[in-house]
Amino acid sequence: MEGKAKTGISPTRAEDFPQWFQSVVRDAEVAELDHVRGAMVIRPWGYGIWELMQRALDEAIKETGAVNAYFPLFIPLSYFEEEAKHVEGFAKEMAVVTHHRLEQGEDGSLHPAAELPEPLIVRPTSETIIGRSFAKWINSYRDLPLMINQWANIVRWELRPRVLLRTTEFLWQEGHTAHATEEEALEETRRMLGVYREFAESVLAIPVIPGEKPESERFPGAERSLTIEAMMQDGKALQSGTSHYLGQNFSRAMEMEFTDEDGERKLAYTTSWGLSTRMMGAVVMTHADDNGLRVPPRVAPRQVQIVPITRDDPAPVLEAAGRLQAELAERSWEGAPIRAQVDSRDRKPAEKRWEWIRKGVPVVIELGERDIEQGVMTMTRRDDADLARDAVPRDAAAEAVAGVLGEIQTGYFEEARERLRERTRHDIATLDQFREFFSGEETDAGGFVRAPWSEDRATEETMGELGVSVRCIPFDAELPSDARCVITG
Repeated sequence: MEGKAKTGISPTRAEDFPQWFQSVVRDAEVAELDHVRGAMVIRPWGYGIWELMQRALDEAIKETGAVNAYFPLFIPLSYFEEEAKHVEGFAKEMAVVTHHRLEQGEDGSLHPAAELPEPLIVRPTSETIIGRSFAKWINSYRDLPLMINQWANIVRWELRPRVLLRTTEFLWQEGHTAHATEEEALEETRRMLGVYREFAESVLAIPVIPGEKPESERFPGAERSLTIEAMMQDGKALQSGTSHYLGQNFSRAMEMEFTDEDGERKLAYTTSWGLSTRMMGAVVMTHADDNGLRVPPRVAPRQVQIVPITRDDPAPVLEAAGRLQAELAERSWEGAPIRAQVDSRDRKPAEKRWEWIRKGVPVVIELGERDIEQGVMTMTRRDDADLARDAVPRDAAAEAVAGVLGEIQTGYFEEARERLRERTRHDIATLDQFREFFSGEETDAGGFVRAPWSEDRATEETMGELGVSVRCIPFDAELPSDARCVITG
């Protein structure tokens, strides 16, 4: 199109947001759907982001007193049958193993040979199997609270897979705790949601709305489901972490009993909570732009990428780049050395620069003979929409980079928070206004509406018609005495 600005990603966000998302994930080499329908390969750059996310969240989880363990991938079908609500909630998504061992036919083809005595479910979540273990480990009130976290892969057979967001297999952590009282279990449920909120906002720079799911949206088998909800750049919501109070539902099914201080046998109160690789998708949809990914410095595998500009004799420039990398690595930012690397591959400098911009490295530094002579380095900040090249004094490199990383981390959060504020409506009070807001065809149509609603059939039908869902009941919401449902009146 004549006059259209050239961008690194096509289509742009405004032209086709879902396809833009797919293009960013592909071109930034984060992940791809491959080999098995709906299953993804997380590429090294994407897995580097996940490792840093995992490290930060794991430390926060352990500060609550939970410890890591691991449980089997395969769960007997009978375990699910003991908790009817749970199996009902996951039945359509389950992958089932019915045979073991392969045999080769006369034509050389392979086929399953022996049927299992009981079908095995490939782990869609682990409440049932961890509950069985808890029942063995808990005998007395002195064994409580029992707080376990597991980092694992999960399989749910998605009908409409979407890379990073809804895949047949994904990675996550799932925490499971057992307590002597309802009050303790509820406190843990709320505390873990606070951990997720702090992680999303401080580490991933994604502002969220904490609240409780309505009954129709609760986790299967839960009595209360708490959630943090984030808004993506297209105005749509993304559930970003959930914490569930399970009451005694699972402990009753798994016979998870303990002897209290008075010698009476009682059922434990349990919780579960989890956060997955979907949050990598949230990082993309919250921060990326039309030139590619933008990674918050706290989870950027490389916070600084040094691109040498070499000509006839590359040795002096590569040597200077190596010294700069070492100097940056000696400088601490957020309690760890700055993650800097020299790109010494035999490729054109312009190609390398654009590759790292697409991948979202917070700072790209170009260093050539002229820069060395002038005592400067050329810096590009990924948060700069124009991707300007700025000359920075070489002798202040480490201090300048550390300052820029902090500014980028804060800036990404503030940019997303402003978007959340601008696209959250508090003034919609009628069905016509509701329809107009969610039916708009403008590129910035949609967002969040904070309004009273009634959980009845008419409300569900209207929301279904508009493709709208109740995300949560915010903790800070106060319902006025004269409140009326925005849909039914």
